[in-house]
Amino acid sequence: MKKLFLLSAAALMISTGAFAQSTVVTTTGTGHATVQIEPQYRTRIRTYVTEHHLRPVATKEKIIVGAQVPSDVELEAVPTDWGPSLTQYRYVYSGDRVMLVDPGTRMVVQEVD
Repeated sequence: MKKLFLLSAAALMISTGAFAQSTVVTTTGTGHATVQIEPQYRTRIRTYVTEHHLRPVATKEKIIVGAQVPSDVELEAVPTDWGPSLTQYRYVYSGDRVMLVDPGTRMVVQEVD
């Protein structure tokens, strides 16, 4: 009984700690890498899109997380001020959304909301 109580308490402490973190962790659900974007970097990304008046790319099919970006769509380099964990990716601006793309596979790994 004591073991069950200790295990329950440990599980509760772990889950409570996860909610207290300020980093947003998102998985694609398709077995791809986890992308971490801290809130201040999300703000910088939205500001960048607004200030640079990015024009969305036009594609036949909607670009979504887990899908491959068509080869005729140019992938843009992620600015360094978007955060150190994102510089390994490229991005596409599509339908008023910034989509992070793995440049090796051209797979969308994260939508930045």
